[in-house]
Amino acid sequence: MDEKALIAAARQGDTTAFNHLVLQYQDMAYTVAYRIMSDPHAAADATQEAFISAYQGLPRFRGGSFKAWLMRIVTNACYDELRRRKRHPQSSLDALHVEEPMPASPLNPSVESPEEYAERQELSRLLQVGIALLPDDQRVVLVLSDVQGFSYQEIAEAMGVPRGTVKSRLHRARARLRDYLQDREELLRARYRLASRASMQG
Repeated sequence: MDEKALIAAARQGDTTAFNHLVLQYQDMAYTVAYRIMSDPHAAADATQEAFISAYQGLPRFRGGSFKAWLMRIVTNACYDELRRRKRHPQSSLDALHVEEPMPASPLNPSVESPEEYAERQELSRLLQVGIALLPDDQRVVLVLSDVQGFSYQEIAEAMGVPRGTVKSRLHRARARLRDYLQDREELLRARYRLASRASMQG
């Protein structure tokens, strides 16, 4: 069954069809939630809540991009959790803690040395900390665009904002992240300094 057929079946209460949709999007949903929350447990909870909400809300889905519709539910679940945390803040030390970055598969495991792997992990950790320090709305736009590769239109639909707002938030988010990385260049090897600069341009 193609996606439209799965959605149609799931709207009729077919849980097997919905489970196929879950399998298709669960990795993307979790990655978005993790990059927003910087906490694997909170990301897993937000992802689970999002899929429950999506199943309950399927009768109200009116077509268009299912991916954007689902990611809007995921980001809303993350926003709800972030707002809850602001109402019930943790201690200052806990608030500064960021989980270890998601493990990344080497681009070429046959030639990557342990030192290169460690360097790449350090860059990933710095990026995750930098993303976690962004304002919520900028963080979501950056994750959807630069981590997940969403188009401006898909992000606009997922966040319920105009495309112009997406572009301005993304520009500010990239500038903040670039400044964060440049302030910590001494922690990066030369090739990653160049890579981080290049990734923040354009």
